Amino acid sequence: MQIDLEKDQIEKDQIEKDQIEKARNVSRDLFDMSAMEGVVKRIFSESIELKKKVMMEGHLSVLIQMAASIVESLKNGGKLLLCGNGGSAADAQHLAAELLIRLRPNMNRQCLPAIALAMDPSTLTACGNDFGFDTLYERLVQGLGNFKDVLLGITTSGRSPNVIRALKMAQSLGMVTLGFLGNEGGEALNYCDLAFVVPGKEVGRIQELHITAGHAVMEMVEEMMLQQGEIKLLSEV
Repeated sequence: MQIDLEKDQIEKDQIEKDQIEKARNVSRDLFDMSAMEGVVKRIFSESIELKKKVMMEGHLSVLIQMAASIVESLKNGGKLLLCGNGGSAADAQHLAAELLIRLRPNMNRQCLPAIALAMDPSTLTACGNDFGFDTLYERLVQGLGNFKDVLLGITTSGRSPNVIRALKMAQSLGMVTLGFLGNEGGEALNYCDLAFVVPGKEVGRIQELHITAGHAVMEMVEEMMLQQGEIKLLSEV
């Protein structure tokens, strides 16, 4: 009896292995690996060329101005608020973490205040259920922001209603408004004191430029705050 059970298990294992191998062969037949390599190279090339275009067309100076405006806010007791949707919400969280924790591994310094407005699922879903998602960031800016603060709105299309409403609310409170935008800026451009507009329409490439720009801004903020003595390295505290 035991031998029969072991034999059945071996047969089942072999059938499973055969099915896995068959699936692998089908995948190989469906996809021409050289074609896929071409896709990867195209994506990398597009990203590289767009970054070169941004550098050549003089889009970088606004990033320095953005960093300076954030530093001025932090020096005066303000904070950075960030918002976006989908991948841009993830970018907002990513960049907030660079200030709250650290960006460069060799820079163990004091914390800098930043809040990504999409971090709280309870607040997000409550607002979506009770008032609609278009009002979410507007309400959070109204409740958490003040005239000392800076808001960075991130939208690849420049048309995200909740980001636009947040920028409007921030302006009404006297906050400095920054935008990481794409697609020629969209309506959001009208409500940004400073805007980094990626000259492209492909969402993936725009997002890649946004995170590169975000890292540049956060590193400049970190460096300026250290150089001006506003924060210290932890070894000096």
